[in-house]
Amino acid sequence: MTVRYYISLPNPDRARGSDADLSFTAHGADEFAAQLQDALRTDGLFERWRARQDDPDDVDQSLGLIDPSAQVTGEQDDLRIGLVATTSIPGQVLKHRLRLLSGSAWELRDVSAA
Repeated sequence: MTVRYYISLPNPDRARGSDADLSFTAHGADEFAAQLQDALRTDGLFERWRARQDDPDDVDQSLGLIDPSAQVTGEQDDLRIGLVATTSIPGQVLKHRLRLLSGSAWELRDVSAA
């Protein structure tokens, strides 16, 4: 089932994860959207994170799910950035990717069927 996630980055300058090699590097709504879209469409972010774990072979493979047709759009709203991700990836996987990319500097505002 495809779901639409409405995500807010209240302070985009702080939307960085704890590991710079896994974090957003974006500046601007379009770049944030493109980086999140890539993280949903490909397994690159997951594989980089998995390689850093004590026992990479013991990592839950369901966290590596991808959706090649995921779409993410971004919009600047004053200082806040709003992202809309349309994907079949489950919420727990999306949240894991967002924590890697932006730490705790994001908010899931709403979820709806797409």
